[in-house]
Amino acid sequence: MARKIIIDTDPGQDDAVAILLALASPELELLGITCVAGNVPLELTAKNARIVCELAGRPETRVFAGCDRPLRRKLVTAEHVHGKTGLDGIALPDPTMPLQDQHAVDFLIETLRAEPSGTVTLCPIAPLTNIATAFERAPDIIPRIQEIVLMGGAYFEVGNITPTAEFNIYVDPEAAKIVFGAGVPLTVMPLDVTHKALTTRARVEAFRYLPGRVGPAVASWTDFFERFDKEKYGSDGAPLHDPCTIAYLLKPELFKGRDINVEIETVSDLTLGMSVADWWRVTDRPANARFIGDVDADGFFALLLDRIARL
Repeated sequence: MARKIIIDTDPGQDDAVAILLALASPELELLGITCVAGNVPLELTAKNARIVCELAGRPETRVFAGCDRPLRRKLVTAEHVHGKTGLDGIALPDPTMPLQDQHAVDFLIETLRAEPSGTVTLCPIAPLTNIATAFERAPDIIPRIQEIVLMGGAYFEVGNITPTAEFNIYVDPEAAKIVFGAGVPLTVMPLDVTHKALTTRARVEAFRYLPGRVGPAVASWTDFFERFDKEKYGSDGAPLHDPCTIAYLLKPELFKGRDINVEIETVSDLTLGMSVADWWRVTDRPANARFIGDVDADGFFALLLDRIARL
C-alpha cells in the first residue's frame, strides 16, 4: 500500500524537483500539495506548484493555497536565489489546472481528521506557517499524523540566510517552534545533509539528456539556481535541498542521523531562527527529532534520475 503524504511547499526549483520525485514514485500517494509564502509570495508558489504538476503530466493533483505571511513577522523571500518567478531557468506555460477553492490549512485539518489515524505523513519543504496554523486551530490532528519529514534548519552548516539560520526556519521561527514542540515523530533534513547532495556537472547533464520534457527542465532549473550557491560556497555544484525529504521516504537507508533535541530561537536578534541542535547530547532535553547528518549522494542522485526518467 502506498504511503499517504501531503507536500507543503513554496516552489522554488528544488521544491519542484521534490514534487516531481513524489509524483514519479508509486510507493507514495500524494493526497495534495499545500502552498505557502516563502521563496516567493503565495500567488507565485501556488502557480508554480501547478506548473510542476502539469509538467509531470499530473493535472489531477490537488493544489491548495495557504498562508500568505508568517505568523507574527513580515515575509522574507528569496528571489535572489530562485529568480523573480521562483522557477526561473526555463520558460514553461502558465497552468491551466485549477487551484482548489479550499484554504490549505482547512485541507490539512480536514484530511488528517478523515484519514485513519497514523496514516498520513506531512512533508514540509517551506516555512512552517501552514502546518503550525493547522496545529493551533485543530490540536486534535497532531496525534493523528504518522510522521513529519521536513527540510529546514542546520547545525554544523549554521545558516544560509543569516549567519545562524536556515531560510525555511528563519522566515517563520514561531511556526517552527510550534511544530518542533508538537510531539509528532519528526525527521529533519538540515543543511548539514542537503549540502552533501550537490548537483555536480555530471549529475546535471544526466538529467539534461533524459528523453521528454521533465529531465531537461530539471537541468535548466539547476543551471539557474546553482550559480548562486557555487559563488557563495565555492563548491562544484548546488545543494538540492528539498528532494531529500521525498528520497528519505523512498530509501531511508541512504541517510544517517541521530535522535536529538532541537529547539528554535525566536527571541534573539542575533540568532533569530537558529535551530539549536543538541547533536552531542550535552543537555538533558529529551530528543524531539531525528536530525539527519549524512547522505549517500550517489545513491540519492541515482534514485532521482531513475524516477525523473519515468515522467
